[in-house]
Amino acid sequence: MCERESVVTENLGLVHSCAAKFRGRGAEYDDLFQAGCIGLIKAAARFDPKLGYKFSTYAVPVIIGEIKRIFRDGGAVKVSRSVKELSLRVTRETEQFIKKHGRDPTVNELAEILGTSSEAVTEAISTACSPLSLTAVTEDGEIQTDIPVPSHDTEMIEHMSLRTELERLEQSDRQLLELRYYKRLTQSRTAEILGMTQVQVSRREKKLLLALRQRLI
Repeated sequence: MCERESVVTENLGLVHSCAAKFRGRGAEYDDLFQAGCIGLIKAAARFDPKLGYKFSTYAVPVIIGEIKRIFRDGGAVKVSRSVKELSLRVTRETEQFIKKHGRDPTVNELAEILGTSSEAVTEAISTACSPLSLTAVTEDGEIQTDIPVPSHDTEMIEHMSLRTELERLEQSDRQLLELRYYKRLTQSRTAEILGMTQVQVSRREKKLLLALRQRLI
């Protein structure tokens, strides 16, 4: 297993945690998880460890972005025709490779055979995989099964998502929120530091918080 495949496998918990954040909003968990996996694959392909921060810090916003696309598109995860066709080719070449070599091919081997990138092959494999079953059959019929998600993971994701949105703000707006909510200063003290009035701080703070809530929904 190559390093990139290992990163994806080791961080599937992040996808479950992100998907759980959107549970109960009108989309099937299977679709949320599949979209999150696509985001994880993209993050693993693009992440540069030389940037100096953890992979999870980079991956979470990418995963959440792919999950949010479900709600923007108004339905399940959309798979392009080219990805579907590549998925069929991957399946066919995998079967032939196993017959010839007696083992499963690696992603890099499939990419070389198909003349495409390892990222494209990984996405095609993800598309071909059967969705994770979230139901169990009992004597009373079919019941829904929840995947447990540690609360600290959810808190971590929410913190990362908030930090990402804060970094997109203008420096003055970001400083206002940091003084108010990280340093816990009063509006009056914040106004003194920023050269504003208390009323101006109050109005700006309300506007910023509303915008952040809308982005994080």
